[in-house]
Amino acid sequence: MKNWIAALMLLFSFPALAQETLTEKFQKINTPAEAQQFIDANKSLKPALLHLSLGKDSTLIDKRLLRQNKGDIFSVGYVTYKVLEAKESVNYRASYVFLDGSSLSPTQIDSLKKIIVQKASSGAPFDKLSDEYTMDGNTTHGDTGWFFGEEMMPKEFQEAVKNHNKGDVFFVDVADKQWHYIVKKTYDDDQKKEITVLRANGR
Repeated sequence: MKNWIAALMLLFSFPALAQETLTEKFQKINTPAEAQQFIDANKSLKPALLHLSLGKDSTLIDKRLLRQNKGDIFSVGYVTYKVLEAKESVNYRASYVFLDGSSLSPTQIDSLKKIIVQKASSGAPFDKLSDEYTMDGNTTHGDTGWFFGEEMMPKEFQEAVKNHNKGDVFFVDVADKQWHYIVKKTYDDDQKKEITVLRANGR
């Protein structure tokens, strides 16, 4: 009889021992839609979906969340978080003068580069220099606007802007096209990160 009672108690206690932790449940949730199903089914845990943006959300926990990557799960006290989505991008902005190597000789290109850099170093506004010297007919005074990728500018241009600091003046040459740029980086990089996070009480 005692053995039977012990076996019965063990049988009833087994589901409790096998119950998933919140972290284990979170590991199975991978999309906002799945997160919403969890929220609807677990109101007692006070779950919520958070949408955070770098620079906009600035509490300590927001900042910590924004450092995480997609799929990361961690707990703070008795609250558990999972990053469901994370989108990052960096945009750049600069001004330039374009010189066409198919119309000018290498000597003329080098001479113009020196003249333009000298004028820029002496304080001449870069937009005025672009209006005066650029050969691509742009109507933006040489301002690229915010750009990311090669939709607007060649990859050599983007890489050079990426690797310089605001205020730097430098050259970019696209040899296979005979394109030559004198560039001034006019803004600090604009970093963007947006994340979607599931949170709930428990661990």
